Amino acid sequence: MTTTRSKALPLDGVTVVSLEQAIAAPFCTRQLADMGARIIKVERPEVGDFARAYDSRVNGMSSHFVWTNRSKESLALDLKTPRDINALKKVLLRADVMVQNLAPGAAERLGLSYEELQKANPGIIVCDISGYGSHGPYRDKKAYDLLVQSEAGILAVTGGETEPAKTGVSIADIAAGMYAYSNILVALLERGKTNRGRRIDISMLESMVEWMSFPMYYAFDGQPGPARTGASHATIYPYGRFETGADGASVMMGVQNEREWTILCREVLRDDNLATDERFTNNSLRSQNRAELKKIICARFSSLTAGEVVKRLDRAGIANANINDMQGVWNHPQLRARDRWIEVKTPNGTVPGLLPPGLDNVSQVGIGEVPSVGQHNEAILSEFGLLEEE
Repeated sequence: MTTTRSKALPLDGVTVVSLEQAIAAPFCTRQLADMGARIIKVERPEVGDFARAYDSRVNGMSSHFVWTNRSKESLALDLKTPRDINALKKVLLRADVMVQNLAPGAAERLGLSYEELQKANPGIIVCDISGYGSHGPYRDKKAYDLLVQSEAGILAVTGGETEPAKTGVSIADIAAGMYAYSNILVALLERGKTNRGRRIDISMLESMVEWMSFPMYYAFDGQPGPARTGASHATIYPYGRFETGADGASVMMGVQNEREWTILCREVLRDDNLATDERFTNNSLRSQNRAELKKIICARFSSLTAGEVVKRLDRAGIANANINDMQGVWNHPQLRARDRWIEVKTPNGTVPGLLPPGLDNVSQVGIGEVPSVGQHNEAILSEFGLLEEE
């Protein structure tokens, strides 16, 4: 795919200034950039966003940073100096949105609260992203992704029977970033009617607890919550990973109802009697007796490869999936068939990226380069008349 576009995007003309670091705010503003917004990313001089140094797996650059920071302009400012604070405030006079996920209270101390900024720019939308929100007893607690997962109960339902586990991606940061993105879009629509901006207060904890509503309701009124079941479902069975014997591999499969259970027994396991076995005649019994049932299923798969099991499952219409590693995802035939890959320029060469979900082709998205620290200082400072002031 080419990375150029010839038509206007929904957020063309919207300027976002982001005091961002790590994942949540950068992930939010990358979505805005994809839709055409201009993102001015404010970073520390020389070192920049500390996510730049998380690793060096992408041509010497950080995997986290490349993922969340395409299509942005980097403005390196030392916010401990009055000169650079004043420069930032001048840029914010013409901004539509400010996003920040600095330490709790830092934006207010710098004079960058919504209450202060709206005095000179009544239409500005200020989105504050934090671990626990702007008030309450947890306001000043440090909030890294794993810690918020723990507070939100994810570790209570994720992992194996004896050991909890975090999710393998920064799910609390991603959730907060997406709620920030959607709230900003709503605020822009609202401003079109009122000509007024507003403040948005996004909490990683609240974003994550919203996603935990199923296990919370399952534990309603003091009932025990779902058990940790590894790669299986806590309440539906068979639903999870099943080993195959001929190649030492595994497949994922899931049965959602009694019709599918009967088909699985007849067409995949090839044992009609199993469908009426009194231990497994409904989902509650199958879940209760899952250890016995897994032994039976894996015994039926012991002479088959994973590919052979998947063919049987597909013919029977039983939901299934490969257990892919990252190389399997890079080479996924469905992503390739749907032309989901795009090219992203970086300081260290071009790398592949994904077309945002919901868009059909690259003409619907703005794909710019991943910036180096302070790459756009001269252009931005000149645009806002700040070079002359120096």
